[in-house]
Amino acid sequence: MPNRLIAEKSPYLLQHAHNPVDWYAWGEEAFEKARAEDKPIFLSVGYSTCHWCHVMEHESFENDQIAALLNRWFVPIKVDREERPDVDRIYMTYVQAATGSGGWPMSVFLTPSLKPFFGGTYFAPDNRYGRPGFGVLLERIAEAWKNEHDRIVQTSGEALNQLARYAKLSSGSGGIPDASVLDSTFQYFRRTFDSEHGGFGDAPKFPRPVVFNFLLRYYARTRRQEALDMTLQTLRAMASGGMHDQLGGGFHRYSVDERWLVPHFEKMLYDQAQLAVSYLEAFQITHDPFYAAIARSTLDYVLRGMTHPDGGFYSAEDADSVINAANPKVKGEGAFYIWSAQELRELLGEQLYRVFATHYGVEDGGNVQHDPHGEFTGKNILYVKDAIPAPDIEKAKVILLEARSKRVRPHLDDKILTAWNALMISAFAKAAQVLDEPRYLAAAQRASAFILSRMYDPAAGTLLRRFRDGDAAIPGFLDDYAFFIAALLDLYEADFDPDHIETALALAAKMQELFEDQGAGGFFSTAAGDSSLVLRMKDDYDGAEPSGNSMALVDLLRLAHLTDQQDLRKAAERTLQALGPKLSSQSVAVPQMLVALDYWNAPRREVVISGARDAVQTRAFLRSLRERFLPHTITLLIDSDPVRQKMSSFFPSAEAMREANNQPTAYVCQNYACQLPTNDLSKFIELLQ
Repeated sequence: MPNRLIAEKSPYLLQHAHNPVDWYAWGEEAFEKARAEDKPIFLSVGYSTCHWCHVMEHESFENDQIAALLNRWFVPIKVDREERPDVDRIYMTYVQAATGSGGWPMSVFLTPSLKPFFGGTYFAPDNRYGRPGFGVLLERIAEAWKNEHDRIVQTSGEALNQLARYAKLSSGSGGIPDASVLDSTFQYFRRTFDSEHGGFGDAPKFPRPVVFNFLLRYYARTRRQEALDMTLQTLRAMASGGMHDQLGGGFHRYSVDERWLVPHFEKMLYDQAQLAVSYLEAFQITHDPFYAAIARSTLDYVLRGMTHPDGGFYSAEDADSVINAANPKVKGEGAFYIWSAQELRELLGEQLYRVFATHYGVEDGGNVQHDPHGEFTGKNILYVKDAIPAPDIEKAKVILLEARSKRVRPHLDDKILTAWNALMISAFAKAAQVLDEPRYLAAAQRASAFILSRMYDPAAGTLLRRFRDGDAAIPGFLDDYAFFIAALLDLYEADFDPDHIETALALAAKMQELFEDQGAGGFFSTAAGDSSLVLRMKDDYDGAEPSGNSMALVDLLRLAHLTDQQDLRKAAERTLQALGPKLSSQSVAVPQMLVALDYWNAPRREVVISGARDAVQTRAFLRSLRERFLPHTITLLIDSDPVRQKMSSFFPSAEAMREANNQPTAYVCQNYACQLPTNDLSKFIELLQ
């Protein structure tokens, strides 16, 4: 019989709906049971494409004996961290503070008042490596709760107080750091750069696109060639490695080795979005078609494999997949993507196989040396070992993609998250500009319309977090607002629909209302009023995704630049002052915040084009603008009197910026002081230099 998770929408919770564990979703029903029966809560947090979450489910949550212990002594609660990053953030902070590390699945024991008193990540079912098995651990904690109840309650209260102090110290009032912070952070990345393999630090290696965002803007500011070279080498290494799906496009989550060869095979939407932007910006700077090609293959993968029929984008594809279709319950890491040499020979024929094997590093006995779990024995992970510019490679890829399409695809997490969709909208909008590709503009517009029609209440001005199976739910968090505001601004510069700016301004006002800390500055991750959250925290770490605070800050700066509204600039200044201590003391943790600091300090430029959007001259102006990497430039297009009237409401100078000589005319301004308008493309390019 299914448990109560069968009524949920989250794919992760539904994966556990047939466990013998008597799971509850996060909510008052579970909390009331814990209070009424004075039982501790066992909180299990993960996500549907998490390999070790699957392992712990199979080993422990499908185990009748362990389930009986959980059901007897605890109130078990299951949380999807992607739906509820607020819950995850609080208890992950506790686990990291208590154990020195974190990850998923996250396992935390709480008092009935939701205060944590013990936690960790994955627990094996039996005694291993000198650690008690999960069943033994449950018995010990149940015994301690019975015999040392008051001490545990007191300890949990002290732990929560420490977390509250940490949350308060994570922001503070201070001056805005000067540009020397940018220099010192560049030097840190320079010292930690792996000059042999690309990337920063040792294995495992994670793509962290926020670092590329910082380095490319640092290069634009200083012309320090190393900042560009480190980025380009890393982007090339990742694209050539097994972390990149060489056949189907898109990137896996991270590399377990230093060479980018052996990935953790899940594919996350936020990685595709941010890495596509990194490759697009590298292409703008270098004009090397290699970077454009990787961006295209990544975006095309998302359109092909991660897009809802109505335009929204799905969240992820699993790391694990079926090894043999005849036995669909047996799965292995990356089974969908890996090949034996014999299989490739049979599909390609000997002659084509030899070319393909040379290009992609295929070996008869398999090419994976780092294989602690024995999952890749005799198998090959495709990576570019010896690039051969041969048509045969493309022919082989077509054959193998067709063969791979007959395999059982990895599980698709088909929920649609506002924040992650926003990142993807930004990527498609930027690709539409840089690559002049109408398909990508259409994808960005459809996804934006999806969010606005299903997950946005224009009357209240509020966003929802998640859509799945016809149901939109969960009030949006800071990152939902901040990321979607950025997406609307990126989309405006792709299609020049002023409605995007109006919606972005409305959402920015709501973001400040719901999340801004009016006293200490900065933004809380959650709105006030949720009694189930024991803390309101401010997320400021730019990790796999940029933090909500960093993105909110960039939004405020961009909107202030676009509208010259002083209240927006003041809000950005307050946020920078609140986050100043973090920027000064831990700048390497907040590279996207450094992007904002760079924007704050940089000369800002405005380009306004007045003229019909389809005119040859207008398109030439836009093409010349978009082929350059100009991170502190905003672009406006005025192509009709109604648009001029609407734009003038938030960019008053637009009223006077009209066509000269009845031809499309470009106005290039810096900090709102404009050069003489021009109809001449060469003069326009000169002004952009």
